[in-house]
Amino acid sequence: MADLITVDNPDDPRLRDYTGLTDVELRRRREPAEGLFIAEGEKVIRRARDAGYEMRSMLLSAKWVDVMRDVIDELPAPVYAVSPELAEQVTGYHVHRGALASMQRKSLPTPSDLLHTARRVVVMESVNDHTNIGAIFRSAAALGMDAVLLSPDCADPLYRRSVKVSMGAVFSVPYARLDSWPKSLESVREAGFSLLALTPDEKATSLDEAAPHRMERVALMLGAEGDGLSTRALVAADEWVRIPMSHGVDSLNVGAAAAVAFYAVTTGRPES
Repeated sequence: MADLITVDNPDDPRLRDYTGLTDVELRRRREPAEGLFIAEGEKVIRRARDAGYEMRSMLLSAKWVDVMRDVIDELPAPVYAVSPELAEQVTGYHVHRGALASMQRKSLPTPSDLLHTARRVVVMESVNDHTNIGAIFRSAAALGMDAVLLSPDCADPLYRRSVKVSMGAVFSVPYARLDSWPKSLESVREAGFSLLALTPDEKATSLDEAAPHRMERVALMLGAEGDGLSTRALVAADEWVRIPMSHGVDSLNVGAAAAVAFYAVTTGRPES
């Protein structure tokens, strides 16, 4: 059973995992280096726990202690009870959901580990916006994508904002980082995947015509908001595909486009 510890000093070193959560650059460097990430809100904390992530500690405002009692009773980690004001001093923002947990990261699988069993894979290039990362993972989980591969410069799926936007879906879709770009795409092709580059370019084949749901193995490539896939990535693809647009709209936000494309990739797919 976890110890419930009341803390009234924002400089208490035991709260170090939670300091400066609004400093994006600091947290992007610090969290992977220290092997931790922050889960925010009751549902996300429970999903992280259920996905097998080890909890380092929890930070709760008083009214959330009873709500999280069953989790607390199972924990060997400390639970720090603080006032909302102190939580804001420590984290740098008002913690609306009143519950934070510091979780221990797991070792990532290798791309080859994921490609061995997957049939529908998302490949992201240079997606650096944490909100978009979270939205894409949530759609990938909801629409049955099997795995996610990230270019070396993609944002961290376990950054607090990504986890929150995904509602914990980052815990249910396995992901790995490619070690070189776009050279590593060749290993995806060698694993039997058709590399489909999603682009609004008029030269691309519409998803309806491409019929990716009929393909045996598909790797759908997505680029960053605004810039889209790089020329190098487009050249490396087997086929360019696009979402047909109406009313003069030329493209969608990458999160929305991903959801539409995932549906096209997975609907009607043959059972494993």
